[in-house]
Amino acid sequence: MSTSSAETRTPEILTEAEFRDRLRELPPSAKLVAKVLETDAPLSQGRLAEESLLPDRTVRYALNRLEDAELIESRYSFKDARKQVYYLRK
Repeated sequence: MSTSSAETRTPEILTEAEFRDRLRELPPSAKLVAKVLETDAPLSQGRLAEESLLPDRTVRYALNRLEDAELIESRYSFKDARKQVYYLRK
């Protein structure tokens, strides 16, 4: 039985310069969400919306862009397993 590369893939470790280069290409909303996560993580999508003063829909878009750029990761919340919390991959 063989395993696919997606199953065995380990996330690459980014240098500060690589992290900033990837972030530079993203929209302002993603940069703001990343900044909030830099100072106060892990946070749920709702808390990110509160802290950033952005609408939920914009935060969801920013999180998707940050995930696509492999700058954030998520896990289920220890306090509420129905929610995911997000944090930077730095």
